[in-house]
Amino acid sequence: MSTQELISTAREMVAPGKGILAADESTGTIKKRLDSIGAENTEENRRAWRQLLFTTPGFGEFISGVILFDETIRQSADDGRTFVQVLQDEGVIPGIKVDKSTNPLAGSPSEKSTDGLDGLRGRLEEYHELGARFTKWRAVIVIGDGIPTPYAIHTNAHGLARYAALSQEAGLVPIVEPEVLMDGTHDIQRCFDVTEATLHRVFDELMQQGVSLEGMVLKPNMVLSGKEASNRADPHEVAEATVEVFKRVVPAAVPGIAFLSGGQSDVEATQNLDAMNRLADTGPWELTFSYGRGLQAAPLAAWGGKPESVEAGKAAFYKRARLTAAGRKGEYTPDMEN
Repeated sequence: MSTQELISTAREMVAPGKGILAADESTGTIKKRLDSIGAENTEENRRAWRQLLFTTPGFGEFISGVILFDETIRQSADDGRTFVQVLQDEGVIPGIKVDKSTNPLAGSPSEKSTDGLDGLRGRLEEYHELGARFTKWRAVIVIGDGIPTPYAIHTNAHGLARYAALSQEAGLVPIVEPEVLMDGTHDIQRCFDVTEATLHRVFDELMQQGVSLEGMVLKPNMVLSGKEASNRADPHEVAEATVEVFKRVVPAAVPGIAFLSGGQSDVEATQNLDAMNRLADTGPWELTFSYGRGLQAAPLAAWGGKPESVEAGKAAFYKRARLTAAGRKGEYTPDMEN
């Protein structure tokens, strides 16, 4: 894929009115989802759940791309089509999670670093052959007493940039995901400061390592109060603080910003996205979504792991995708939930 093709794909991923479904939960993470509905964490149940999402009629009206897990990109639907083919037939771009999850950071074990650079070049080549056209790598920044340290921010920014450079070399658009966790009692200003410092270092590394900013997508956290904070900021405050941070540190060359839902409820994540897209000045980028739980919680509950409830699950997914896309356009209202 040429640089121009990377740019074209990146723009398709953040197309107006659409966002990205993160369906890339590891086997351990999806166990928590399945446990919540009393379903066993088997390969068949994982396949059935992803098939429900990917075969929802018309969901491509609201979803531009889907991030897959290694197991999922190799699976097929009941009709024999690979999941990659199912997505392509819906006009949705297949992508793949390529990091190997987070672990304690050597030298600062209360912080995190992301594994997966070893052997990444070969894995990227295979994923491209399997039909992936973009990738995702998540780095985690923790807010707490005395953290994050500059060391942790640098380590994670460097890893994100190495991954992004290798992805573009393989003809794959990188989703660069530096997530400042919302866990904690910190106020929105603390999140603002940490997010600004993190993104500043990330873009410094991306440019040092020759990553085409036009051929990538940023997947950051919103600027939020800590989950356990008192007097948490409302959607308008979140919107203004988040866009202000981006104006300081995100180059205009980046085609789009696809927010993670990051522990927010599906309604909260939609409301905050909507508030941003209602601002008079949203900056030069597309402001969209790349939600996992924010899109999956409602259909998962509706399905409940029961074959007879597949259609109910599909209806719930279509509705959540439609409402989230409305927020992406600044056209969401709470009465749409009814």
